[in-house]
Amino acid sequence: LGASAYSAAIFHLMTHAFFKALLFLGAGSVIIGMHHDQDIRNMGGLRKYMPITWITFLIGTLALVGTPFFSGFYSKEQIIEAAGAANVWGAGFAYYATLIGVFVTSLYSFRVYFLVFHGPERFRNPPHPQDHGHGGHHNAGDPTESPWVVTLPLVVLAVPSVVAGFMFAGPILFGSFFDGVITVSPEHPALATLASHWHGWMAYALHGFVTVPFWLMVAGLVVAWYCYVVNPALPGKIYSAFSGLNRILENKYYADWFNEQVIARGARCLGHGFWKGGDRSLIDGLVVNGSARVVGWVAAVSRHLQSGYIYHYAFAMIIGIMALLTFFVLMVH
Repeated sequence: LGASAYSAAIFHLMTHAFFKALLFLGAGSVIIGMHHDQDIRNMGGLRKYMPITWITFLIGTLALVGTPFFSGFYSKEQIIEAAGAANVWGAGFAYYATLIGVFVTSLYSFRVYFLVFHGPERFRNPPHPQDHGHGGHHNAGDPTESPWVVTLPLVVLAVPSVVAGFMFAGPILFGSFFDGVITVSPEHPALATLASHWHGWMAYALHGFVTVPFWLMVAGLVVAWYCYVVNPALPGKIYSAFSGLNRILENKYYADWFNEQVIARGARCLGHGFWKGGDRSLIDGLVVNGSARVVGWVAAVSRHLQSGYIYHYAFAMIIGIMALLTFFVLMVH
């Protein structure tokens, strides 16, 4: 958005609706086929048992990582190039951050894909039986393909995950679909400059095979394939070698600890202080109970002035008359 690539951002959101939904439903299909075991470390080799889920999950993964000709490629590539061509402050940082994101996205996406659908069939002797989801039943038989009520939506979502990109990239990214709706300042010509260089989805997709994001995506795929198919012991060795860094990452940079111990505890202490000093001491102690005590004190004093003896009232009247006369005398002089 900072590069004024509004149409690319909207198109990115639209295409994500297809393949992200496909991946989430694909994960649900895997859980059903695995008899509700949700630990991917207990899976492997499922492509033989769940062919429809396998191929549709692969399509969703290829779309997510931005493979040319898939729906996720066009908007993703346009956003990255717009960030690189923008002349606003911070565009350079955003460009390189998105490039890193391309590699990381490819790595974790294909990690899941290879662990679930390739490699040895770990579900026969699960290495982590204590980590299965609620209701999981190990040794419940081989995985099975999900029923058609699950696989049919997967197939339906797989189609636009492939074709929605090149079907709508022309009018949305290179055409005038949003003319009159979205106004871009002439000071931010990045998207217009890119559109002037490419005149169709085919040329843009073919160009994608020689761009930096594509090869970063391939690098993430290769790393995931080597680490989780060719040499599955390597991630464990890396984990042991960087135990300190792993501890930081597993604790999410200690953000939860900071929120709980500093922010939440500080808020509780502050609230306790306001309750003790403000609500209990000031409001209840001084205003509410204090006013009641003042009224009681005034009533106690007033009660002594009304004794019921005539000479007390006569004495009070005499004192009052004397005070009134003294006042008038002083006023006259």
